[in-house]
Amino acid sequence: MCNLMSVFNIFTLLGGLAMFLYGMDVMGKSLEQTAGGKLQGILSKMTASPLRGLLLGLAVTAVIQSSSATTVMVVGFVNSNLMNLYQAVGVIMGANIGTTVTAWLLSLTGLQGDSFLIQMLSPNAWSPLLGFAGIALFMFGKDRKKGVGQIFLGFAILMAGMDLMSGATAPLADAPWFGRLFLAFQNPVLGVIVGAALTGIIQSSSASVGILQALSTSTGAVSCAAAMPIIMGQNIGTCVTALLSSAGANKNARRTAMIHLYFNIIGTVVFLSGFYALNAVFRFPFYHAQANAFNIAVIHTVFNVVTTAILLPFNKLLVRLAILTVPDAKDAQPEQAAILDERLLNTPAVAVERARLVGGDMAEICRTALLQAMSATRRWDDAIVDEVIRKEDAEDHYEDVLGSYLVKLSGHELSAADNRTINTLLHTIGDFERITDHAVNLTETAREIRDKDIRFSAEALDDLAVLEAAVQDILNRTVDAFQNRDRYAASKIEPLEQVVDGLVREVKARHIARLQAGTCTIEYGFVLDDLLTVYERIADHCSNIAVAMIEVAEDRFDTHEYLNRLRAGGGKFEQRYERYRGQYTFA
Repeated sequence: MCNLMSVFNIFTLLGGLAMFLYGMDVMGKSLEQTAGGKLQGILSKMTASPLRGLLLGLAVTAVIQSSSATTVMVVGFVNSNLMNLYQAVGVIMGANIGTTVTAWLLSLTGLQGDSFLIQMLSPNAWSPLLGFAGIALFMFGKDRKKGVGQIFLGFAILMAGMDLMSGATAPLADAPWFGRLFLAFQNPVLGVIVGAALTGIIQSSSASVGILQALSTSTGAVSCAAAMPIIMGQNIGTCVTALLSSAGANKNARRTAMIHLYFNIIGTVVFLSGFYALNAVFRFPFYHAQANAFNIAVIHTVFNVVTTAILLPFNKLLVRLAILTVPDAKDAQPEQAAILDERLLNTPAVAVERARLVGGDMAEICRTALLQAMSATRRWDDAIVDEVIRKEDAEDHYEDVLGSYLVKLSGHELSAADNRTINTLLHTIGDFERITDHAVNLTETAREIRDKDIRFSAEALDDLAVLEAAVQDILNRTVDAFQNRDRYAASKIEPLEQVVDGLVREVKARHIARLQAGTCTIEYGFVLDDLLTVYERIADHCSNIAVAMIEVAEDRFDTHEYLNRLRAGGGKFEQRYERYRGQYTFA
């Protein structure tokens, strides 16, 4: 019967472990989705101050409940040149402190007392209510409320899993071999190895610390002496995720993963050496005391805070050590930063925001290329034309990389807002790339103007100046609206596109009138037709981008229906059209 019970206990333990890990995964991912692109914003605002990086790393990890996820993000940012090694050090140290939040939450399960207030402080009391509220929000809520519901559900599942583990391991309290096992873990080397191995397997120090808390609570066989080296090892084991993630990355990204490893190894050696030396002198009374969830949370926090305080002033030495480990080859060429790092796909909300920023970079390249190309039609400049061609090549590369990245990203679980962001990007990046193609077309027309020595009349130049000002205006408004996600600004694009179309027709008519009067040439007419075609198409692409921004945000996409609704709206559209038309008039 005892053996049978042991088998069922093992089954229960495995089931509890599965629920615990799944709950932690659901809670972490849901927290990340709810935070959305704010994580990218926080982590991208790194300064040269290691202390600021530490605080930001702590905050982000406390939100997503995973130092491994934060470190993988940092590796991705370094690989993309969004962060340098010195900024990464502080974030990694902060992540180690931030990951202790989970242990403190779990430590509340040990609260005991008859007081209603004390009982309600224990997660075991209110996690079922949290689970009920979570399932209600998940089933009936939308967007952010649905995400909050998943956070509640994840925590409730995590706590249920911890209860199952505690119940399954309770019989071990009477097993002599289990007590002897944890007595052996008082050996610092063995304890560190076991802690590192466990965490390396499940790739979460928060989860492995939670498991240790469950064992200590249910069995009473874990002493502080045994728990301490295991916790140190758990901090080392969490480096496995970043080390695996850095494979195939550039040198600085691999160095970032090594900094994470060195920080925890050096911290463990320094902390344990100092602690055992002090214990030999002062004989700390808690050393052989029974560990519980609260003790473990304290040890976990003290270790990370103390090692950070000791090593933060030596952050530059950690960077040098990492550079020595991953050195530069003497004849190596500079490594090209990745536009988008696939490591960020592990945190989809951050990857979506990063993709959006890359889309913004595409828009900026497009704007600069067009302005440069337009200037070349007035005065030829080899350097400017070469730069436009380089920008067009870069835009092609951006479109390929970003398009592929978005397809991969769309296969992940995303919030409704992130899905809309991806759909908007997929509908717009092609238009930005085509505008850059048109910029190259302008340089070809400019080359023809130079080669054939075509002279424009003063009237023709004035007409083109009005049209070009309107084209620059619509592109600037489109790029700004896109980068700022400003749908109100996007709604102003279509009236201006109609003005550009009208200006194109008027420029053609005025050219024909001059041609008939003998003040313009046929050669200029051919060139003018090329210019007008390009400008009209650029305005069309700007309209496409604006429509995509508005329609995707409203969960529909029918360009013709939108334009019909816009024009049928009457007043506002007509007012904007007339205002733009009055702004761009011929002399």
